[in-house]
Amino acid sequence: MSEQRFDLNDIVEMKKPHPCGSNEWKIIRMGADIRIKCVGCGHSVMLPRNEFTKKMKRVLRSASE
Repeated sequence: MSEQRFDLNDIVEMKKPHPCGSNEWKIIRMGADIRIKCVGCGHSVMLPRNEFTKKMKRVLRSASE
């Protein structure tokens, strides 16, 4: 299993879509917990890092691009 790389301000895709219909999330805070914000409706959620890595599918757009 390869380690997924993500950074602040990356747009990531989660395994389950948000109820608003969007599946894109922006990483807005990183630490022991990671806060992500829905690109569609602006709702933000804070998850523990290990839970976030399990639920993240892939990085759609990197902030460094």
